[in-house]
Amino acid sequence: MMRVLPAARALAFAKPAQRNVAFTALRMMSSAAPSVKPTNPEFSSGPCKKRPGYDVSTLDSRTLGRSHRSKIGKERLGLAIDETKRLLKIPDDYLVGIVPASDTGAYEMAMWNVLGARNVDICHWESFGKGWFADAVSHLNLRDSVEVNEHTAEYGELPDLSKTNPDHDICFTFNGTTSGVRVQRGADFISDDRTGLTLCDATSACFAMDMPWEKLDITTYSWQKVLGGEGAHGILVLSPRAVERLESYTPENRPLPKIFRLTKKGKLEAGIFKGATINTPSMLAVEDYIDALQWTDSLGGVDALIKMSEDNLGVLEKFVDENDWIDFLAKDPATRSSTSVCLTLDLTADQIKKFVSLLESEDVAYDIGGYRDAPPSIRIWCGSTVEKADLEALCPWLTWAYEEAKSS
Repeated sequence: MMRVLPAARALAFAKPAQRNVAFTALRMMSSAAPSVKPTNPEFSSGPCKKRPGYDVSTLDSRTLGRSHRSKIGKERLGLAIDETKRLLKIPDDYLVGIVPASDTGAYEMAMWNVLGARNVDICHWESFGKGWFADAVSHLNLRDSVEVNEHTAEYGELPDLSKTNPDHDICFTFNGTTSGVRVQRGADFISDDRTGLTLCDATSACFAMDMPWEKLDITTYSWQKVLGGEGAHGILVLSPRAVERLESYTPENRPLPKIFRLTKKGKLEAGIFKGATINTPSMLAVEDYIDALQWTDSLGGVDALIKMSEDNLGVLEKFVDENDWIDFLAKDPATRSSTSVCLTLDLTADQIKKFVSLLESEDVAYDIGGYRDAPPSIRIWCGSTVEKADLEALCPWLTWAYEEAKSS
């Protein structure tokens, strides 16, 4: 859906009023703005837009004010885990748990527990993967005991992942949220005969990209990305091989804070994967997640969400093809993200800031500036909760903002 705003209503909708008086005067000397705006201007790459039709008042409130250890608390946490596993088509012998501190907490929990048993290959091509490498060498000090190999590429590119060793543990992000570059479909660089573990940060991939679970031993994500959930909680998915590592390997001289502990006396804390969380979760956030899972189910499951995200990307691909002043940061279409779409513009860094500010001041697009460590760029979230019609309405505004920023 799109909204058409007459001039008077557009002025009433704009904020703050004093800023827009000056802005309107400036516009009189420049190109006319499009008349149709996105119905929802939320294109942030995290936390991301809520699902269409979302209404917080419809959430099940029975757990509010109740202990997460209560019968109903355990039931709702268990439901969230079971539905996650079913909808993502996670193998029956894999485990799913809700853990603290979003995707970051889940991934670092995995690193702190399993790395150091064998050599490690760390692949990164954007800021978060680079952070995992820094953790491995500067905080875990893995190079004191094992070999740590770095496979890296510049923003917009993917390293040669075929150089990873199947006998090593391999750490990588499935989709680079800050660069718009993902691994190719199927993740064929991962051997089916590997002896090492794969640790996959899939925070902006799960529910929007097909996950090759047979290739993934430890997978993490946050429900605040593709499903538009609330922050602060992570999901940890373990294969049987990951469980075997947890129960057979204890890192020497590595203190683990309580919220990182996955084992007790050499055995997996199985309750974590049945809803007995390590610490107190927000039951409101859990209900919000269950709502998003129910929405996913109502559309036909994860395949429908994948198609929605790919269709959204298609809108921007068409726009980029038609305009020579904008391009994808991702160099190869085969590794182009369908969620965190990063775009370069024929503008200076300061002009890009102006571009982003113009769209926000018009209530057309919020939070689309590129990540602070990325090259000057914009980033438009195209995950499944964003409606295709809103992206179609956004495109003429991108042209308008470009022309305004270029002439400023």
